[in-house]
Amino acid sequence: MKIRYFDNSATTRVKEEVLQEMFPYFCEEYGNPSSMYSVGREAKRALEKARVRVAKLINCKPKEIYFTGCGSESDNTAIKGIAYRNRKKGNHIITSKIEHPAVLHTCQSLEKHGFEVTYLNVDKDGFINLSELENSIKPNTILISIMFANNEIGTIEPIREISKIAKKHNIIFHTDAVQACGNVDIDVRKLGIDMLSLSGHKLYAPKGVGALYVKEGIEFEKFMDGGHQEKDKRGGTENVAEIVGLGKAVELAKNNLEKHQEHLRTLRDYYIKNIEEKITDAKLNGPRENRLPGNANFSFPGINGEELLIHLDERGICASSGSACTTGSMDPSHVLVAIGLDKNMSKGTLRTSFGEENTIEDVDFLVDSLVEILNKMRNQT
Repeated sequence: MKIRYFDNSATTRVKEEVLQEMFPYFCEEYGNPSSMYSVGREAKRALEKARVRVAKLINCKPKEIYFTGCGSESDNTAIKGIAYRNRKKGNHIITSKIEHPAVLHTCQSLEKHGFEVTYLNVDKDGFINLSELENSIKPNTILISIMFANNEIGTIEPIREISKIAKKHNIIFHTDAVQACGNVDIDVRKLGIDMLSLSGHKLYAPKGVGALYVKEGIEFEKFMDGGHQEKDKRGGTENVAEIVGLGKAVELAKNNLEKHQEHLRTLRDYYIKNIEEKITDAKLNGPRENRLPGNANFSFPGINGEELLIHLDERGICASSGSACTTGSMDPSHVLVAIGLDKNMSKGTLRTSFGEENTIEDVDFLVDSLVEILNKMRNQT
């Protein structure tokens, strides 16, 4: 049975070019980049080459890039690092109700240690209210952390406007751009971003590697104690092979961005059009504009999402009911709750996130399968 994969927001396949560039650093160029001899120096050169590539993706200086183990670690490092460094200045953080758990749970953890967090509401499409953001700022506000693009409903937040508000009040602005990097053109200089998190496995690099951008001059506490790696901000020997893979993947993403976006938008719009024509009670969650190019999120009334996923899997279709990081929870998605979706609609939600290998024929198969499966499920009730 052919597998048709529509869950690229959960993870992506490692590209062949990425894998080939990684191979030497497992067996041949296996040196520790902190070692002084030639094998170690080669590993260090590979590390710095990858740093340059990541920097070019978002238009920053290579020395502003810190390698991490994943997007969640990058979020933790940014938020906790700023919180603890600036505790004498203030203890108030602003975020939104639809952030990834890596941000929400980090903020909740900080609340247990005396920090105050404001969780901004969003509208029916997942956008924060800029006036509410500015009105939430206090004299003790030290950080604003708002995601670039939502992992469930694809909403791209007004990042430039958020950064302007942050700058106006001399507050550091962090954004979780895990879903956006590789799918959206990001220039941290033009957008006014102070800190940015990204993850390798969302853009055709391996799992287990990420990066954090920190604007030069911003001080933060280290998240990982140990040696002096990553400019004394993350102890532990660097994962050279996977960092090399991340570097290659972001280079490919940058060079192919316009073509990539056009392909994903074509698939996404074709899928949305066909779903709305053939399943008339389907509800699109998230905006029609300012949305990730490959994201489509629909709710189907009266349908059990987990049962739907099982039926799709039987046909070789991989999709999700929401974020892979919340799979297994019996509660409705916090994102869908935040946009005001009722329980009946929330439990029947399907997220599809298209990738480079998907085709129009794949989308036709998905839509036809959904029509048939939904009809059978509804006839059984």
